[in-house]
Formats: sequence, structure tokens, C-alpha cells
Amino acid sequence: MYPNLHRLSSLLVYAVISVMVLVVITLLILGGPSLIWNVRTSLLEVFTLAVAATASWYFFMRLIHRLDYPAGMLTSMAVFVSALALFIVVSLGTRHLLQYPQYGQTYGPDEGPALPLGNVLEFFRRVGDFETIDDIAADPREVPPPVRREPQEVSLELETREVLSEVAPGISFNYWTFNGQVPGPMLRIREGDVVNFTLRNHESSLHDHNIDLHAVTGPGGGGEATIVAPGEEKSFRFRALNPGLYIYHCAVPNMAVHMSHGMYGLILVEPEGGLPEVDREFYIVQGELFTTGTVGRRGLQVFDGRQMLDSNPNYIVFNGRTGALSENLTAEVGDRVRLYVGNGGVALASSFHVVGEIFDTVYPEANIGGAQFHNVQTTAVLPGGATIVEFTVDYPGTYVLVDHALARADKGAWGLLHVTGEADPEIFDH
Repeated sequence: MYPNLHRLSSLLVYAVISVMVLVVITLLILGGPSLIWNVRTSLLEVFTLAVAATASWYFFMRLIHRLDYPAGMLTSMAVFVSALALFIVVSLGTRHLLQYPQYGQTYGPDEGPALPLGNVLEFFRRVGDFETIDDIAADPREVPPPVRREPQEVSLELETREVLSEVAPGISFNYWTFNGQVPGPMLRIREGDVVNFTLRNHESSLHDHNIDLHAVTGPGGGGEATIVAPGEEKSFRFRALNPGLYIYHCAVPNMAVHMSHGMYGLILVEPEGGLPEVDREFYIVQGELFTTGTVGRRGLQVFDGRQMLDSNPNYIVFNGRTGALSENLTAEVGDRVRLYVGNGGVALASSFHVVGEIFDTVYPEANIGGAQFHNVQTTAVLPGGATIVEFTVDYPGTYVLVDHALARADKGAWGLLHVTGEADPEIFDH
């Protein structure tokens, strides 16, 4: 008999209950009720797992207590725990045990997408300090006016900011942003402009950030000149040499991690003479979010580096969140519509399509000055790329915007264009 195991099993129960209470108290001290609310789903999972494991150990310890010859069981349990620990150390390496998520070495030019465990703990310690944004989605109507002037010297400024906002109702995410929105603001300049660009990193940020503008000719697209620590700002100058519609994004290593938190936008460099006039212009950027929870899981969702390496985003969205383009795209029959469409990536090419419309003109890969396509049903938008599409709306109704890899609509990649006006039965009748 092992009488001490009887007392030890009871002590184990008391210890686990005490740890659970201590965890709740610690979370309240670190982030208050808001932190508890954000991690409620994960907390419930961990606590139920702890209760189940404790009950199992309690059962086995009481069982061993009642046996006359438990030495074999004790030995086998010790061997099991030791072998499991050795397996983890050999398979993952001790270096990768202290990061989240835990997995092996990656082979890109930067550190892998996992975050050091210290960064994760710091995030939860300061979660109450992050600004909560009611709506992370950039308004697709906020397109700067056309540039009708000669080249000149201009100034542009952006601020990087890490915030909390909802991906979908009841599901929140720690977005990293330009100006507190996804995508960042659309920028519009003219070919030949000299741009004085300033990037600030808000003091509440936990990470360094920078900006790589694909419209820039120079090292890192400005990325090397704009690495800013929290509370810092830096500036550089560039001349816009080539017209076109270009992605901009954060390029601090790991670059894909920053972009898949929402750090991307579009900059339009208009050609001499500008683009043809249209009635409506809209700004749309597709992006991907990789979270630890499955699609639809409630509460605060944490970035998952494994999902990113597997190119398997949990959410694929237009303008930062699900449903972002459900209400604010409107036009009237006869309007000429231009869509500036980008793809923040980081894994999937988009097959952009408007159901019930045909693109009269497509600027393939957002080139300006090169060949154009006409009468196109669906056009490719590459990760880190863009396109411009134009069409005239000839009939009233609701037109659905999709990535025509249609399974992605279930992950959030859809929008609605609402067209009002008089119906022409010569075009469509029912």
C-alpha cells in the first residue's frame, strides 16, 4: 500500500483549483474584465482540460493506492512522462519550445512567423491598453480625388497602430494597421511627383513597423529608411517614376506576419493627363487572416503561424472584415464605375468577379500605359498586386462582388454593389 498517494491525490485537486483561481486573479490584474472577456473561450477550454486531467490523475493515484504491487505502474508512468518530454525536445528543439506556436525551423530570409513567448505574454499583459476600433474596415468610398495638375513636391504621412477590432460579430483580432484601418488609406499622387513621406509608429505598439511602397524605386521601397520603433517616426523622399496602382505594406521581418495582421493598402500614381473620368470610384483590398480558432469561433482570436505556412487562412475578407462591403457600395443606372482592387495576400491569388456584370475595361495587373483587356468576366489579382476594372451599370439590382474561388465567400470574401434606377426590359426581363 502507498498511503501517501491518498493524501497526494487530494492535494492535487486542491492545487489545481488554486492554480485556476490564481490564473483568473492574474488575468484580472493584467487586463481587467476586458481581458477575461477576450480570452473566455480559451480559458474555458484550458480549465475543462485541467479538470479532466486532474480527475484522471486522481483516479489513477487512488487506484495505485489500493493495489498491493503498484511499482510497475509507477515505473511505466515515469517512463511515459520522460519519453514524452524527450520526444518534444528532440522533435521541436528547446529553442522552439519558447515561442508561439511551437514548431520547427523555417528557411526564409527572416525569422519564422512564430512569436517569442515573451511577446505573447506582453500582449496579454497590455491587452487593456490597445485601442478598440468599432469598425476596422476602410470605407471603399474614401478614394482621393483625381490629380489634375503638373508634377510637384507633396507630403504624405501614415501612422502604424496595433488595435483590437472584430473580424465578425463576437470574433475579435489584434490588427496591425496603417491609420487604424484595413486596408490603410488609399494614397493618390501624380507621375513625376517628389514625395516627402513620413511614417510614425504609435507609442502603444508592441512591434517595430515600416512601409514598403511598390511605387518607390529604391532600397526596400522605402522599407529600409522607415523602420520605426514604438513612439518613433522617420521620413524619406522619392520621385514617382512610373504610373500605376501599387500595393504598399509593412516589410519588417517576418514580413508575412505583419501583412496578415492587416498592414497593406494601395497607392495610385496617375499618369500625365490623368485617368478617364468616371462617375464612381471604389477602393477594395482582399486580405487573409490566420487564427488559432476555427472559422466562427467566438472571442479573441490569436494569430496562427502554422496556418500561414500552410497557406490556409481562416478568414479571407474584403477591407479587413466579413461583411465590410455589404452596404456602402452604391451606384445608379448609367454610372461608369471604376474599382481599384488590391490583394494584400499573403498566400492566395484572387479571381475577382462581379456577379451579373462584365468588365468593359481591365488594366491587367494595374498597369497604366500598357495593354488593356475588354469584355472580361473575371480577372486575376496576385498577392502583393492590384488591378483596375471599369464598367457601366445598365440595370438596377444588387450585384455580388466575389473572389470566384467561391469557397472563399464562406470565409468572408464577398461584397454587394447596390444599383438603383429605371429597369430596361430590353437588357433584362423576368
